[in-house]
Amino acid sequence: MQAKADTYDQLVESGVVAVLRGADPDTLIGITNALVEGGVSAIELTADTSGIERMLGELTDSFGDDEITVGTGTVLDAETARMTMLAGADFVVSPSLHEDVIEICNRYGTLVAPGVMTPTEAIRGYEAGADLIKVFPASSLGPGHLKSINGPYSQIPLMPTGGLTLENAADYIEAGAECIGAGSALVDYGAADRGEFETITEQARAFSERIEAARAD
Repeated sequence: MQAKADTYDQLVESGVVAVLRGADPDTLIGITNALVEGGVSAIELTADTSGIERMLGELTDSFGDDEITVGTGTVLDAETARMTMLAGADFVVSPSLHEDVIEICNRYGTLVAPGVMTPTEAIRGYEAGADLIKVFPASSLGPGHLKSINGPYSQIPLMPTGGLTLENAADYIEAGAECIGAGSALVDYGAADRGEFETITEQARAFSERIEAARAD
């Protein structure tokens, strides 16, 4: 298991956390290779995916810590968080704020990112020990909402997720996001099923370039 600081640095360096919901075990390695080739090295498998433990193990066995950081999303309770940690997750993400998840992740030295929508939830999660705050669903209120949270709470690292696309990714970085989470806008599962992994690589590279440009502004 990676140290929290190393995981955090990899998430920020990647710029994008690829959220793989219901990923097919048969294309998981191909998708991950394609993402890495495009510059995206943070991979999140949702905990409601069938066979999640085996898939986490497959990723950690197939890639080194210097190549990817692997985590789990949609974690709603401490038991699930611990199960995925034992299976190899370097970070744990929730769609909502669960203090028992934050507590167990801190107990075992795993980066944790609870989901919030309001400034009150953001500071509550951060005070409870969250390492990163997932603003979700980010597109409901847009990058202006993220900027409003970042204003008084500039000390809280934010990761907007939900509805982020190639067209709006830069807006969230400019609004103060440390990194973003992206799912279907980043990974084309149909292309993966057809073996067209270069399509995923091209989209990952496009996301990476947009984020790099936004950070440089």
